[in-house]
Amino acid sequence: MPENSLSNFIFHPELKLTYLKKVSVFEAHAHCQKIRITEYCPKCATPSNLTYDSRRVRVKDAPIRGTGTILFIRKRRLWCAPCRKPFTEPVAGIGKGKRHTDRYARGILWACENFSDLTAVRRAYRASSSLVYDVYYRKLEQKVGEKVNYPWPKIVGIDEHAFKKARYGTPTEFVTMIVDHSNRRVREVVLGKTTAALSLTLAEIPGRENVEVVTLDLCDPFKNFVREFFPKAKIVADKFHVLRLLSPALLRRRKEITGTRSDLRAKKLLLMSSYKLRYPERLALHRFMERFPELHEVYLWKERLHGLYRTRGYEKAKKALQRMCDEMASSQIPEVKTLRRTLLKWREEILNYFLTGITNARTEGFNNKAKVVKRRAYGYKSFRNYRLKVLTACA
Repeated sequence: MPENSLSNFIFHPELKLTYLKKVSVFEAHAHCQKIRITEYCPKCATPSNLTYDSRRVRVKDAPIRGTGTILFIRKRRLWCAPCRKPFTEPVAGIGKGKRHTDRYARGILWACENFSDLTAVRRAYRASSSLVYDVYYRKLEQKVGEKVNYPWPKIVGIDEHAFKKARYGTPTEFVTMIVDHSNRRVREVVLGKTTAALSLTLAEIPGRENVEVVTLDLCDPFKNFVREFFPKAKIVADKFHVLRLLSPALLRRRKEITGTRSDLRAKKLLLMSSYKLRYPERLALHRFMERFPELHEVYLWKERLHGLYRTRGYEKAKKALQRMCDEMASSQIPEVKTLRRTLLKWREEILNYFLTGITNARTEGFNNKAKVVKRRAYGYKSFRNYRLKVLTACA
């Protein structure tokens, strides 16, 4: 029968099409019933073919060539003798109590990922905003659950960014991203950056003993969390964050000397490593700084940091860092003294870079991608929805 072929191809193999009626340009009604087979009671699994009564349900299906499809399904209610209660025969692809098919939900998920705005999704699928949100984030949760259901990897990166800015006296809320360096994906997103919040949220993930290396910026809460949560892991301080320790001091002192926008070229030259500058640029920069001894000294210590990371081998780097800290002790500049204290405090984590060669660059990249996700949505009120979007985009 042509009707049966059409129902198998367009609707569902379990449904038999009775007739199809197009009620408007945008909507078609498909009346169908389930093919009669032996059903089993959902409570006691007893087979039954004894019809108690029947009822008709209205279910939304995915559009066909832009036309919304409504399924009117005639369902039997069967009698279970052991339970002495009726039960309704199920239809695969339609969840219990749902008024839309799984295919309709998958279509909304596809539309939300490809359409420009929510209005276009609502118009294409003739759905309310609440239904789109409910279906979309429920499908994202299923999708994310399949992707992140695995133990801890060997190499992990940690970084944070702001989720909600401080308003009306409330503090800024932060989100911590845990990145799986081994598989190049985001492993988890956690609200907050305290040791307690991270430990509570990540406690259910198995395989803590697998983690061998953790990369992070110079953040004490993250350092304390890693020592407590991953006791076997080496902590590696991110190279970029170490190199930029003196950048604020350089820019502040340059601004005190000459704060005009016409001098932005000098700002760029100050922050760059002299190793990458051409000879005329290097010469002009040193002639400029000769007139300002304190700026010149801060710049030279910045260059010593860059030189430290060009050192080959752990032992050589260890001696170079110790010699650098010893020489800093005689400096009278406050920023240099602060730098010395920071280097001594993070000495082991800085030197671990020369054992692993790993940076937090991938984590910073995913962090930037998460900010783009938030910016495209003009911010999120629900952390649950934000987490699902970030994990979908970065996992």
